[in-house]
Amino acid sequence: MTTLQTEQHGAKAHSDGDWDNRAPVQTRSDRLKSANLADFPAITGREVNWKFTPVAEIVALTGGDLANSNSKLEVAKADGVEVTSVAMDSEFVGRAGLPEDQAAANAWGQVGTAQRILLTSQEHQTVTVKRSALTSEPAAAHTIIEAAPQSDTVVILENSGDANLTETVEIVVGDGATLKVVSIQEWNDDAIHVATHNATVGRDGNLQHIVVSLGGKIVRVNPSIHLDGQGANGEAYGAYFADSGQHLEHQVYIDHNAPHTRSRVAYKGALQGEGARAVWIGDVLIRRVATGTDSYEENRNLTLTEGTRADSIPNLEIETGDIEGAGHASTTGRFDEEHIFYLQSRGISEDEARKLVVRGFLIDVIQRIGNEQIEERLQAAIESELEQSVLA
Repeated sequence: MTTLQTEQHGAKAHSDGDWDNRAPVQTRSDRLKSANLADFPAITGREVNWKFTPVAEIVALTGGDLANSNSKLEVAKADGVEVTSVAMDSEFVGRAGLPEDQAAANAWGQVGTAQRILLTSQEHQTVTVKRSALTSEPAAAHTIIEAAPQSDTVVILENSGDANLTETVEIVVGDGATLKVVSIQEWNDDAIHVATHNATVGRDGNLQHIVVSLGGKIVRVNPSIHLDGQGANGEAYGAYFADSGQHLEHQVYIDHNAPHTRSRVAYKGALQGEGARAVWIGDVLIRRVATGTDSYEENRNLTLTEGTRADSIPNLEIETGDIEGAGHASTTGRFDEEHIFYLQSRGISEDEARKLVVRGFLIDVIQRIGNEQIEERLQAAIESELEQSVLA
């Protein structure tokens, strides 16, 4: 028996069709997650998570050979702080999420071991983790910061010196724990740093994540905070100051995955000099199970000179209408001339008035660190940036 196959006119698949399989993934939650670099396609620079990044300058990190740099971490000794080295196939690895891009997967596959910092003290304490002994050799690192249930700790990650680094920082916040993680980038001018910070927050846990990016040629720090326990709270704050030729990028993801969770995101940046570039992408997902969610995100950029560029993209995805509230805001602009005029009317010079506005703009984030010595140092670094400014 011969079967006749008919084809409706115009119904034939278009030669450039098959968009179900070919269209780029736009929704953050649907992105590929894998610890295997081979699972990721080659980067073209058109992908939603790479299109703002100078990918040609970080190819050594996204696909090249990497050295293990875990030994370069200097963790301050304190009661209730336990530091161990664990294999990458350990049960302690991957609890906060798998890599979502090639740089993270490349580091994951080559680093070999992870440094696990376990925090158990229920008395409030501050722990500093310093790294300043890297070189320009491409390197990988994997750090796990785990806050035991009911613990209360501030962890300050201080990065300085040379670097060509791709890393993952896993953050595990136990039930009822309070953890603040501060990541400070004061790299040398030619340093390259690509980092993924993955966090999971348990029931009634509180995580405050703060990023301050001042130094480095290319700095890309992407925090992902998963509010996985009922009543979990996640806050992500950032401050950055991009100079001529400097690329500072932050892609923030807040995943509301349990009822009655709360999140706040606020990043502020200043840019000055030809070719200064800042990129901020904020993704918030409120899942169907996340009833009673309260969420808000904002990004504000202050451009101080001509020739700068700030890309700011807030995204909000809501799968349930039963929420307390959700919103986002984004602004990029020059000085408010009324502020400048007011300060000048009080006898302050125009240059000094502009500097005061910048200090006040960024200080809101800096003061959240809660460490007077570090806050003063960062304010001094911003002062130094402003002194080199061509404000007029």
